[in-house]
Amino acid sequence: MRQANGPAKDDASDVESAGVNPIGGPRHWRLAPARLLGFDRPRVMAILNLTPDSFYPGSRVEGVDAAVRAAERAMLEGADVLDLGAESTRPGAVRVDADEQIRRLIPVVESINLKLRGLGPVGAAGEATPPLLTVDTTLSRVAREAMGAGADAVNDVSGGLDDDQMLPLIAAQRRGVILMHRARLPEHDVLSTEYEREPEYGAARDGGVNGAVVGTVVKFLGERAGAALVAGVLAESIVLDPGLGFGKSVRQNLALIRHSPRIAGLGFAMLSALSRKSFVGAAAGLGKQVAASERLSATLGLSVAHLLAGARLFRVHDVRAHVEALGACWELMEGGGGWGGGLRRGVRLLGKSGEDGGEGMGLAAETEPPMGGVGLP
Repeated sequence: MRQANGPAKDDASDVESAGVNPIGGPRHWRLAPARLLGFDRPRVMAILNLTPDSFYPGSRVEGVDAAVRAAERAMLEGADVLDLGAESTRPGAVRVDADEQIRRLIPVVESINLKLRGLGPVGAAGEATPPLLTVDTTLSRVAREAMGAGADAVNDVSGGLDDDQMLPLIAAQRRGVILMHRARLPEHDVLSTEYEREPEYGAARDGGVNGAVVGTVVKFLGERAGAALVAGVLAESIVLDPGLGFGKSVRQNLALIRHSPRIAGLGFAMLSALSRKSFVGAAAGLGKQVAASERLSATLGLSVAHLLAGARLFRVHDVRAHVEALGACWELMEGGGGWGGGLRRGVRLLGKSGEDGGEGMGLAAETEPPMGGVGLP
């Protein structure tokens, strides 16, 4: 059952412990007690799907050896985190039970930790460590087994709602979690380009359809972050994901990117996970039938836009291309001069029609305050 809990008043100290960077949001994401990912630059999370049915064939790996090779290649290309998934969440996907997810995941997690030691961040005592690992699951039993095998954190596309033991588990093990918004379960969803009518999110303050999705997502993510804090998860361990492509039309996904400063305004790190999705191709005018393999250029363009809008962690299929594109944009943002200094303090991206997020983008120097009523400090 969906909860709408906000944190208790004394949770304000938890938010402060996240190490809020006054010029660009949280300074880091704590995945595990001794495992941090700093946000001194954009960070890239490589997608490794241990599934036969993920929407982009290039992300699929079969077998432990192939997965380890793919993980090593991603790290050498500049990945900061590896995200391992044993259940596809594409529209129309069939659910995979805990036993099968565990069968697919655990040998790969163990092998990466054993064979790729030295490709992770340097430990506190200067020791070599394995890559940072997240597991893409909504089931606490899968998460528990994966963390026991060496995974650091959990990427939960249900926002912790599929399994009421997930957030307590994350808190008890002092791990990191990504909390995502989705409007419907994958088995009942369709591609963003296939909606005949815009998904219903109510009306925005100005009556616009697409602006309403922004307020809904901001409110939901605020509530889920609050629920995580109440469960005992550290603020510095929480990352928020607007759920691009999950129950949203093309225009609604673009509205969420445009208004992402409102999500960043909740005070937590934000994940961008738009890589090669159908709405990306549509935004570039490629048409509905263009394969995911043809969407790289459009993906890079929107990823750079999302960086400018406040995203700092990027879940991607193409590591090297993103490291280079995001790195170049970051150099512009951080490289001195009046323009870069203004951008790094955060920008507000608004369409011509304000809340509705129509065509065109404008830049303003300050981030719009988050939606009221989300119950966060």
